[in-house]
Amino acid sequence: MDTTSGGEERGRDNAKNVDGRKRHILVDSMGLLLAVLVTAASVDDAKAAAELFGRLDEQPMGKVRRVFADRKYHNYALYEWVETNARWELVIVRRPDGAKGWVKLPRRWTVERTFAWLGTCRRLSKDREKAVRSSEAFVKLAMIHLMLNRLEPKGGDAEFQYHTGNRSRGAGRAFSRPL
Repeated sequence: MDTTSGGEERGRDNAKNVDGRKRHILVDSMGLLLAVLVTAASVDDAKAAAELFGRLDEQPMGKVRRVFADRKYHNYALYEWVETNARWELVIVRRPDGAKGWVKLPRRWTVERTFAWLGTCRRLSKDREKAVRSSEAFVKLAMIHLMLNRLEPKGGDAEFQYHTGNRSRGAGRAFSRPL
């Protein structure tokens, strides 16, 4: 995520051509936030993952058996950390051998969709925060806002509304108002 000038934890990720910071998130199967970590863009994803996964100790993770990650998290030190510290298995989602062009990878779309939801928040469109903790707090606030809008949608008179699966509303529309 490009950052404005100043602030702590800044760097450059040459692979993604980004100056500033990266947001690492861990979501459940519905795309709801479990943990967030903001680091300098120069920090390797697999190295940051151990700290991100460490934040799961505070979460109720009783039914989690597997955590899926993309190939940037393929790192033997990370596998060792998971084996020592976690009660779940780390599964790296890889592109099929010989695949060319765009390929839909299983499970990855859930995280990408969550980043798209976060991108609709004006405050998160660019990282303007000086402190990393403040940046992480705004990601959490944006997800709280999203979940509250799902519990109490705008325009409904009922005290509580259930949403059925195939409605005409897009997933990102419930989160279109800036914080």
